[in-house]
Amino acid sequence: MAKILFVVSAASYWTLKDGTRHPTGYWAEEFAAPYRAVTGAGHEVVVATPRGTVPYVDSMSLRPAMAGSAEIALELEEILRTAEELRRPIELADARLDDYDAVYYPGGHGPMEDLWRDADSGRLLIAALASGKPLAIVCHAPVAILATRRDGRSPFEGYRVSAFTNDEEDGVGLRVKAPWTAEDELVKLGVDYVKGETWKPFTVVDRNLYTGQNPASAGPLAEEFLKVLK
Repeated sequence: MAKILFVVSAASYWTLKDGTRHPTGYWAEEFAAPYRAVTGAGHEVVVATPRGTVPYVDSMSLRPAMAGSAEIALELEEILRTAEELRRPIELADARLDDYDAVYYPGGHGPMEDLWRDADSGRLLIAALASGKPLAIVCHAPVAILATRRDGRSPFEGYRVSAFTNDEEDGVGLRVKAPWTAEDELVKLGVDYVKGETWKPFTVVDRNLYTGQNPASAGPLAEEFLKVLK
């Protein structure tokens, strides 16, 4: 069975362009759906965060209206409650790619605060891409790719990548408040940014890089990279 590193934001807020702090963290579905899929298939999960901070779930993601229904919200809460790995993360700086068979980054707005400029995450992403091991990133988490820039260039340039869209940011009322958006900055970075229908599952596979557009894409993304795990 495989051992999978889940790299999760340690941020509890996102600093908006007016300097105010928008409460956030990781998005429940984006952790829970892949976690359930990979552990259900018998694989092991290790959670890593900056400084080993116990990650914060975005409370909005557990509201029935955002989760899809009260029943789904309760299911997500139960998965998070029983996922002991969330309570004992390792420090991202100590994560060694050689110890893992795959790497996965869930989103939420948290990565917009910390992972986009985290040097340890940047080094891990560069190594993971070069290794050929499955590297899966969803929703806002592809902004972590911005930390792979060296002298203005990134090894992710030219890769097909999906991430949370400007239209979806408009849909949650945060594009106008954001200092920048995932879509805009990834396009500037030089990836081949692609997107599907707003709020619908949309995943992209380019070599060993697996990306998904939004929360609904997290489960399908996990199913994609599970196909190549032993």
